[in-house]
Formats: sequence, structure tokens, C-alpha cells
Amino acid sequence: KLDNEDDEYKDIYVTAGTTLHDINENRLLNCGVVVPDGVVRVTKLSREFVGMTDDYCRTLAAALLDGNYDRVNITIFSQNDNSSFVALNDGTIDVLAGGKVEKKHDFGSPPSIGGVHFSTPYFYGNETASDDVSFFSLATREDDVVFSSFVNCVVLATIYAQEYDITRRKSKQMPFVSIFGSDFKWALRDAIAYSGNYDETYRRNFGVLSEAERGRNYLNEDGGPQIHSFPGLITGN
Repeated sequence: KLDNEDDEYKDIYVTAGTTLHDINENRLLNCGVVVPDGVVRVTKLSREFVGMTDDYCRTLAAALLDGNYDRVNITIFSQNDNSSFVALNDGTIDVLAGGKVEKKHDFGSPPSIGGVHFSTPYFYGNETASDDVSFFSLATREDDVVFSSFVNCVVLATIYAQEYDITRRKSKQMPFVSIFGSDFKWALRDAIAYSGNYDETYRRNFGVLSEAERGRNYLNEDGGPQIHSFPGLITGN
């Protein structure tokens, strides 16, 4: 697109008071991470599910802040209460990672939580098909559709990169994105330059596992999961 067209998009999408604008202005992402009991700290050295969740916070920070994946403030929350969603609703955090979403909660939430938008999931539980399969995604406030779309775009970018064999070293092969304005043109390249594709992120945190051991958490090129997608999944009060 022409430069003035990018500026036009910027005027539309990155206006004062929006989450994209505020993060870009403050140069910091506030990311909440839901952790199991007993976990008191989340760092880049965390591994397995907590590590993967931290990685997605940092991947989003890289996409938002010109590759600066460390420009993120991590706040941890217990998995046994709704305090994380309350913090998301009141603006204490910009995005929430690691929260388990179940079907019974998909289409309703208490007034104190407000409406929540869930991205395409990045991790699935090992429940059988007859059970209520758990999935984990990045949650954003329902009232900021543009930021929710940006977050979902970043999650999908890791899956896209794997599908097209784009590794961390080949991150410059990721497409430019202009819909969010010129400030975020390199967002997907910056995201993959940090995280690599979905498989790279998974192996970094869980090691090399067979497809059977990974369960639903792999790219199935024959039309099956990977990854299951629930686009536009929203809970509202």
C-alpha cells in the first residue's frame, strides 16, 4: 500500500484510548498468566505449559513493540478463581494467557468479568473426544475488536509459519501486515523472529515428542486438528 494509505489505516485503528495505541505509546505490554497451584514466578526459563504460555506473551510483545519481546510485564494469577478475568476487564492487564476455557463458560460470564474474546487456541488438553475438551488461548476484552483481532492474528501467525515451513531463521518470509497501520507493518515478522513457528515454540518448552504424545497439539495437514480453531469465540455478560 502507499504510505498515505498506511497513515489512513493508522488514523482509523491506532487512536487514543485503544489498547493498540496505549501499548505503543507506553512501550509495554501487560500480560496476565494463569498458572497452576505452587507456581510463584514465570520467566523465560519456565518450561512446559507455563513456559509456552509465557512464550506467547513475549511473542505478542515482539509483534507489538518492534521485536522487543522483553517489554512485557507478567502478572501471575491462580487458576482457581476469576481474579484474572476481573483484572482483564478493569484494564489492569491488556491480555490474559493460560486461562482454561470450557464450553459451559463460552457464552456467559458474571457482570464483574464483562465480555471476553478468546483467540485461536495455542494448547489443548488430553481429554477424550467424549469429554469437554479444554483449550487455552489469549483472552482480550470484547469491547476492543481491533486489539482482539491483532492478538488472534499473532497466534495464527505461528501456525501459518509452520504450515509454510517458515522457521525463526526465515522470519523475513512472513508477510507484511498493513491493516493495523504502518507502526505494525513488521508485526508478524517480529513475532516469528522471536518465537519461531508453532513446532519450534512447542519443542522449546516440551522437548521432542511423538504426535501421539502431543495429542491435539500438532499441525495436521490432512484437515484434522492443528489446530482446532474457534474463531470469534466470545463470552459476554
